[in-house]
Amino acid sequence: MTVKTLLSEDRLPTRWYNIAPDMPAGSLKPPLNPATGEPVGPDALAPLFPMSIIMQEVSTDRYVDIPEEVQEIYKLWRPTPLIRAMRLEKALDTPAKIFFKYEGVSPAGSHKPNTAVPQAYYNREAGIRRIATETGAGQWGSSMALATQMFGMECTVYMVKISYQQKPYRRSMMEVWGAEVLASPTDRTNSGRAILEQDPESLGSLGIAISEASEDAATHDDCNYSLGSVLNHVLMHQTVIGEECRQQMEMAGVYPDIVIGCIGGGSNYAGLAFPFMRDRLAGERNTEFLAAEPSSCPTVTKGSYTYDYGDTLCSTPLFMMHTLGHDFIPPGIHAGGLRYHAMAPLISALVDQGLMSAVAYGQTEIFDAGVRFARAEGIIPAPESSHAIKAAIDKALECREKGEEKVILFNLSGHGHFDMSAYDQYLSGKLSDYAYPEEKIRESMAKIPKI
Repeated sequence: MTVKTLLSEDRLPTRWYNIAPDMPAGSLKPPLNPATGEPVGPDALAPLFPMSIIMQEVSTDRYVDIPEEVQEIYKLWRPTPLIRAMRLEKALDTPAKIFFKYEGVSPAGSHKPNTAVPQAYYNREAGIRRIATETGAGQWGSSMALATQMFGMECTVYMVKISYQQKPYRRSMMEVWGAEVLASPTDRTNSGRAILEQDPESLGSLGIAISEASEDAATHDDCNYSLGSVLNHVLMHQTVIGEECRQQMEMAGVYPDIVIGCIGGGSNYAGLAFPFMRDRLAGERNTEFLAAEPSSCPTVTKGSYTYDYGDTLCSTPLFMMHTLGHDFIPPGIHAGGLRYHAMAPLISALVDQGLMSAVAYGQTEIFDAGVRFARAEGIIPAPESSHAIKAAIDKALECREKGEEKVILFNLSGHGHFDMSAYDQYLSGKLSDYAYPEEKIRESMAKIPKI
């Protein structure tokens, strides 16, 4: 059952939803200057972002208009389909109704262009010539390469080295769209050279790649930095997912009892969940919100909720968020987009307030779930998205045990067509689980600033 055709172009979202003004009083803590411990103002972000993006980051407006030029580009792939997974329901023998919002139909194959396009737009409007950014699995880097190409800009992507090696066709995709792609850590930046001096064989991390990309932007006047997750404006741009989905579910005559997504930095899950969380914050619904992450990088389930840096080399302000420590480098799992030491402050605050919960899974069990889903529904999911699939399957099986007819909604944030080497390893029995790196996390968390 697909309800994509029920949503016409004239009903596509024309505004992003900003959850910040609806958050519980006192739940959001401001970013801090690490030298003074005082809140940072918009000027602190000016070396990296255009003022239009900065004002969205600190906005207290509940809704922000989507520029018409951005809306026109969105129409290349939006609306994305909302699909009822009836074959999966049958395979699980569950009374639950399982729906998924499929973001893999974008040109880049994931949800990431939802924010890459507006970020490129606002930078072009500010006269910026080049964007520097990081990428884990390559979905964000390919999305920004696409977006900058559409706006006549250049793009430099610092790609986490383990993903650069594991996912060569993601790199090729970025290069087709004109981006320069570098395996991070590189010898091109002070940040990269510092890491290589400590560990010449470093596999990299999103925290390291962020350090390199932000340094590149801060040291070149015609270049700005762009982040694919974590920050408030990024999560806000992604709410086109949930705003569309609310209309589609209304047309299908259902409302979710449970909303599920994978989390690395938090953007795809926030994009789906926040427009439904709006109802819960208003006291109109009691929907359950469940986020799924890898057990080898258990930011929310094992991390601390405290102030920490967003990057490894400590060049960002301090953010109040769940963190495993800014210099934690996760094992080289195939869900490269989830290998980040910290979580979006908005997601972290919702978890801290008891409005969201999280669960962690090992690598082999999420591939079990991904293959099970592919054989039922035909779509091969990205390893990141398979975390959400695993959580949805577990909830559906709970419904079977309890005889509950709940409506389960999850975000299938991208396809796995560039992850076939990982599926090869799984199918041949060579895919391994990584033990929870407790000692490394303990060492990293000991270095978190004391605020």
